[in-house]
Amino acid sequence: MTTSVTGPETALSAAVPAPARSAPGIDTDRVASLIAQLLVELGEDPTRDGLIGTPGRVAAWWKEFLSPDDAATATCFTESQLSGQLVIVGGMSVWSLCEHHMLPINLQVTAGYVPDGEVVGLSKFGRIAQHYTGRLQVQERFTRQFAEHLAGVIGREDVAVAVRGVHLCMSMRGVRMETARTTTAHTGGRFRSDPVLNQQFLAAAQWYAA
Repeated sequence: MTTSVTGPETALSAAVPAPARSAPGIDTDRVASLIAQLLVELGEDPTRDGLIGTPGRVAAWWKEFLSPDDAATATCFTESQLSGQLVIVGGMSVWSLCEHHMLPINLQVTAGYVPDGEVVGLSKFGRIAQHYTGRLQVQERFTRQFAEHLAGVIGREDVAVAVRGVHLCMSMRGVRMETARTTTAHTGGRFRSDPVLNQQFLAAAQWYAA
């Protein structure tokens, strides 16, 4: 189950199918040339002081941003004494780009799961987040992708993910609502069927977002 809440107004979005993930060889020289052309069309002079080298720097950033590390194989550690414990990892702040306007999105991610005989290495959570934000993205899809990946790591649907986003496409253009925040949540397995477990997770997610 995925729910989305958008401030200051509430909006429910239909699930968006994930596009095929490709890793094209990015021609940075070609991208730099296009950036220089864009500067000219915007009334700038790419050869003036301050802009010399800017097209190359922008092209290098695009190549780096669109080439994130793979979400490497998870390291799991045996913990046979665990029983009914809830593990929550929060405070993960990652950047992505809105695929509708190509403007930045800052996402604050909180994820939880119920271990069963082993625990997931903590750095894995950050790697999952970085892997799925290094592309043109929408928050709703990212939330689902993170949850599905984590469920695959633990081999069960007992996962929950909450994401709080600041979208510059809403803050600096259009309605220009600088304080607007968008919250998405995905719950599965026990988090969906056990209201107490669900509330424990949501309370922790709200604490991280405060």
